[in-house]
Amino acid sequence: MRHLHARELKDWLEDPQREKPLLLDVREIWEFERCHIDGAELLPMASVPTRFNQLDPERETVVICHHGVRSFHVARFLEHNGFTNVINLTGGVDAWAKEVDPRMPIY
Repeated sequence: MRHLHARELKDWLEDPQREKPLLLDVREIWEFERCHIDGAELLPMASVPTRFNQLDPERETVVICHHGVRSFHVARFLEHNGFTNVINLTGGVDAWAKEVDPRMPIY
């Protein structure tokens, strides 16, 4: 599993030469509604075991949560189930708000 910091993800998303990753937000619905990274898709952690087969196991996927702990566990789960390009966002949306988008609410 690879790890990515918020500023690195920002640079990636702004790079027109790179294919955009799937931004997989595994927080709860209320958390996602409060704040999320533009373009992120919500798949709450509890739903991952029954819905991960709907995802492309070869696509670069950045897994996101509040601080990076839930996303780490989901990323490991995905890797154990054959996903080959899984990346954990270190520090989660909290780091994104502090390092990239100060307008994003912190909770």
